[in-house]
Amino acid sequence: MSIGDLEQSTRRRILDATHLVFARSGHRNLQLSDVAAEAKVSRPTLYRYFGSREGLLDAFARYEQDNFDAGIAKAMAGLDGPQRLDAALRFVVDFQDSYSLGSIVDIEPEHVLSQMQRVIPIMHERIARVIPGANSDVAAAAVVRIAVCHYLVQGGALEDFLAELRLAAGLDPRQATARRANTRRNGRTGEFVRDDRTRSSIS
Repeated sequence: MSIGDLEQSTRRRILDATHLVFARSGHRNLQLSDVAAEAKVSRPTLYRYFGSREGLLDAFARYEQDNFDAGIAKAMAGLDGPQRLDAALRFVVDFQDSYSLGSIVDIEPEHVLSQMQRVIPIMHERIARVIPGANSDVAAAAVVRIAVCHYLVQGGALEDFLAELRLAAGLDPRQATARRANTRRNGRTGEFVRDDRTRSSIS
């Protein structure tokens, strides 16, 4: 392994550890010593890569966005037209269903709201790309608002969540979806990987 690969691997391991510690402790109580212990690195190593607690949290926010982008790209790979859009919407449902940081809403709502201000425009832009027609921006805004509502007020059936997203995006809300590879989230790293199992919870 080259020095560059080793550096990237260590950085990734620290960010993976941040995901786990964040899920346990929240933003306010996240300690660098806990992250270093989880990543099995020293505190000086953590500071060398990220400089400060704020630097680590900024990098973690970008890491989460990269995971979302990579996951939605995998979900839509090889598809076009309505199937591509539907795969993106199914990914949003899967993402929120498997998101291990969802409990932060109850622990630190003020942090979640501040993050929403950053995330909503990015999510809107990603969804608008795959919605056809002149009103794609309006439809994407509706999709994002529905997704945010389901994130903040958890519960309800996943098939109903998906149906609401489909309706907002201009698709048949109860359409059958062809069997295909889905993505699932690795509970430890937060990454999305291909999963050839058929999900029975949403159709």
